[in-house]
Amino acid sequence: MVMLLVATGWPARANDSAAELSIGGLQFVRTNDVAMQSEDLRIALDRISVRYQFTNVTTKPVALTVAFPLPDIDLSEAENIALPSNDPVNFVDFETKVDGSPAPLTIDQRAMVGDKDVSALLRELKLPLLPIGGREIRVADLPAATRTRLVDDGLLMPAGMSDNGRQQYAPGWVTKTSAVRQQVFPPARTVTVEHQYRPSVGSSPDTILRSSLRRSSALSQEVARYRKEYCVQDAFLAELDKRAGNNQANSAKLQERRISYVLKTGANWAGPIRSFKLTIDPGSSEHLVSFCPGRLKASSTGNTLEYTAGDFKPDADLKILVIGKF
Repeated sequence: MVMLLVATGWPARANDSAAELSIGGLQFVRTNDVAMQSEDLRIALDRISVRYQFTNVTTKPVALTVAFPLPDIDLSEAENIALPSNDPVNFVDFETKVDGSPAPLTIDQRAMVGDKDVSALLRELKLPLLPIGGREIRVADLPAATRTRLVDDGLLMPAGMSDNGRQQYAPGWVTKTSAVRQQVFPPARTVTVEHQYRPSVGSSPDTILRSSLRRSSALSQEVARYRKEYCVQDAFLAELDKRAGNNQANSAKLQERRISYVLKTGANWAGPIRSFKLTIDPGSSEHLVSFCPGRLKASSTGNTLEYTAGDFKPDADLKILVIGKF
């Protein structure tokens, strides 16, 4: 897991916490010509996979633009961002297949400062648009003229002073990445599209929902946000308290993992999704899971949690909280 290091999160988090990025599945242009027969979505801590089945309901071929927008990476954000891969372009290791065959997408990546596209300048200076992994920028090693130009154009921002009193700088642009392709849906035929990638998983070495923390008045607003965003129920908290106890210290060594999945873009079809299935694999039956299921109906199989719905029209995104020992 790669982390873009910046500043802090909620007060109870340790410095090695990481914030999750909200990512979804493939996105298609809105259409009334193609129906989604089924969507089988599986979310695990190490892999998200989606299997779609589409049917062209017309008598002619329909060509649609298929996109996989990766989340914007704001290099100036004051938080730790969890990236699954150190690939500066495909930083979630996504793969797509159509009817079982690989279907590469064309990747477009840009760097922005406000509304200004600064990609050409970075390429001219032979600097990466997303400086992660082996492509990290060592600002102190840049030629003085390059550093001055980047500062003057707003690409480098002040980032404190060094031990010897010298001004330090950090990248201050936003990297936007998307992958696109054209997909043709033949008339009166079902097309299967499969997509998988490594999720951005938020993590904390403790959980704000432990009894001694959630009863703190200083954290009350953050606890209320957790309860609302993850639909945390009293039974969930009771089980957590049984495992964690009432000690101030995290003696049970419980941790948080968080995944955010953009689901609402699945409502772009001729009618609702006829058959929708969500599988959540938290990695262990000992892990506690909380999220807002909406109108999904639950069933369980082994270590996984399964939810289904017919004629499903997504109206909210998924935010999944997992608490346990990792």
